[in-house]
Amino acid sequence: MSGLSFALAGAVLFALALHAVFARHHLLRKIIACNVAASGVFMILVGMSSGGSDGRADAVPQALVLTGIVISVSLTAFLLSLLRRLASGGGAARLPEDER
Repeated sequence: MSGLSFALAGAVLFALALHAVFARHHLLRKIIACNVAASGVFMILVGMSSGGSDGRADAVPQALVLTGIVISVSLTAFLLSLLRRLASGGGAARLPEDER
């Protein structure tokens, strides 16, 4: 795949995940959508960094993506632990203002 197709696929993935963050009320689905949005951003960065004039990829965006993956996994684990505590205390995985 070329760099442009990675960037376009990442932009579509990010847009779909952003829609899911605002459209869904269930907190687990929002966490998953945030993970998908982060993956879209990582794809955009990798796509834009590949293919210079000499055919080699730039190392700085790749290092940023690796760092972002570590931060994303850590943040997901933290959010899932908060969701578990919220669900065990209140019995629901929704925020009180989301109730209809």
